[in-house]
Amino acid sequence: MSLDLKALVRTIPDYPHKGILFRDITTLIEHPEGFKESIERIASQYRGKGFTHVAGIEARGFIFGAGVAIALGVGFIPVRKKGKLPGETIGQNYALEYGVDTIEIHAGVLDSDDKVLLVDDLIATGGTAIAAVGLLRRTGATVDDAAFVIDLPDLGGASKLKAENVAVTALIAFEGH
Repeated sequence: MSLDLKALVRTIPDYPHKGILFRDITTLIEHPEGFKESIERIASQYRGKGFTHVAGIEARGFIFGAGVAIALGVGFIPVRKKGKLPGETIGQNYALEYGVDTIEIHAGVLDSDDKVLLVDDLIATGGTAIAAVGLLRRTGATVDDAAFVIDLPDLGGASKLKAENVAVTALIAFEGH
């Protein structure tokens, strides 16, 4: 019998702002069986599909993305905030509610022979995930799939990714914000 992963995710009301229901994955990753099962459920959907790398978005995407990469036997690409990677990087700007941010990967790590699975803990509005897809595609790599532990469908991020020709899967959905 499989675990109820949704029950392992803690909801914290009014964090980080009043009216927000924060979906906290730390309670899931602190549960050994829940953490292992979440990684395996994601990986099982992508085995044998030709992926060469998993890319994880900083910071919680590193947790799940690295585990999925190990499970698939492929390399892991950290998608980091600007200025956090040593060496030559390429970056992608994306809009925030109040300003612009930048994510980066190492230059030369991917090319047109690569097929990348994007992984993060949660898809909300989709801004960072869409920026990551754009950044990864600029290398010539194929990025047609993204996997998340949690989808917040009311915020529309998964739909926006699908509009970018990215197939989206999520283990859990929470209604509301």
